[in-house]
Amino acid sequence: MLDDLRQRMRALERPATLEGSVAVLPLGVSEVDAALGGGLARGALHEIAAVSEAHLPAATGFVAGVAKQSLCSALCRAMDGRDKPGHDGGKAIVWLAEDMGAAESGALYGPGVDGCGIPPERLFTVSVAHRRDLLWALEEALRCCSVSVVIGEIRAGALDGVAVRRLSLAAADSGSLALLLRAAPPEDASAAATRWIVGAASSRGEDPHFTARLVRNRRGPLGSWILTWSDDDGFAAHAQPLAAPLGDRPHRAVA
Repeated sequence: MLDDLRQRMRALERPATLEGSVAVLPLGVSEVDAALGGGLARGALHEIAAVSEAHLPAATGFVAGVAKQSLCSALCRAMDGRDKPGHDGGKAIVWLAEDMGAAESGALYGPGVDGCGIPPERLFTVSVAHRRDLLWALEEALRCCSVSVVIGEIRAGALDGVAVRRLSLAAADSGSLALLLRAAPPEDASAAATRWIVGAASSRGEDPHFTARLVRNRRGPLGSWILTWSDDDGFAAHAQPLAAPLGDRPHRAVA
């Protein structure tokens, strides 16, 4: 009986969408998509953590880019007739955050979100007072058929493992993309399909650059990349930076 219970628990901890054929969301970067087995698994939970709280804006931008990619993918599928009738790519994005997070780091900036390519009419923001309310609202949003992406902004601290598994199961049941945005790299174990550590990278142009480390991947290898985001083209790989010469070092005399 105990062996049977252990097998049942292992089956519950592994999202159903990770078995066999998996619907994926390509990020548009061949190296990253190859490591992910085609892209981020839909119907699954993914964690994106900032390198530190100072890098939370970069991690937030990364999450917004993923959400925008999902909207574009849904619209393309609807136009190509690959989705069921009535699925016009017009599903909503739900972004939930704790009150304390908004007080410490600020709330989402509307024009900035719009600049990322997320239409304001598709985005619903929810603010809650307690962590338990946030986890409950995340699960409820994932079970809503009118929602395609659910984002939960979590402050520092460990998460209840049971609650995380419930979120994974809710995402698997609905086929929605569940993203946990965390203010610092977590140390707790997770039932998420992937876990990312994202920070800001140096940029000489107008497009933001990210350091993206894939530190957990149930479907393939791990990796580290420097990505750039463009409102028109989405994510793209950026060459690893080379060490720049010191500007204050005098040139050696020519012999």
